[in-house]
Amino acid sequence: MPGGLEESPMPALLNDPDDFCRKNQKRQGSTPVAGFERLGALSASQTGELHWTVEGKTGSTGHPRLDLTVSGQVSLTCQRCMEAFPFELTSRAFIILVRTEADADIIEASLAADDPVEVIAFDESVDLMVLIEDEALLALPLSPRHEVCPGATPLEFGAKRESPFAVLKDLKLEKEK
Repeated sequence: MPGGLEESPMPALLNDPDDFCRKNQKRQGSTPVAGFERLGALSASQTGELHWTVEGKTGSTGHPRLDLTVSGQVSLTCQRCMEAFPFELTSRAFIILVRTEADADIIEASLAADDPVEVIAFDESVDLMVLIEDEALLALPLSPRHEVCPGATPLEFGAKRESPFAVLKDLKLEKEK
């Protein structure tokens, strides 16, 4: 169905990515975080859901291109206080599909260093769940943390913190007396 929208349950496999892109088809769906092995392992809990959309197009290189959008909420562990907190994930990727690694190398060499396009070689089909999970993982912070941890009192800007060495200084002054 040209330009058609398909609601896709897991697993989402594109058996003919060339045809999907040529016909400008679109798939979208929602997948629980628990449905992704690697993302689930990094999450503080298996709760949450990712919403995703994949649109097929033909890129400027003439190769099939997927426009992937992933959003949702993932529970992460704060690296400051070790408490779980909800993280709102939003990411978009543009993926050019090629048949060989050699083609991928040629296209990647022609792209600008800051070009957001990814180039992926595929055999016969493309597993959308792998692409969605990869994109979600890339969107996670390296060191997840709250803006302000619960129970913590943030320091006011310009507030002077007492040096931990002040006690030693006082001891030295007492000893000299």
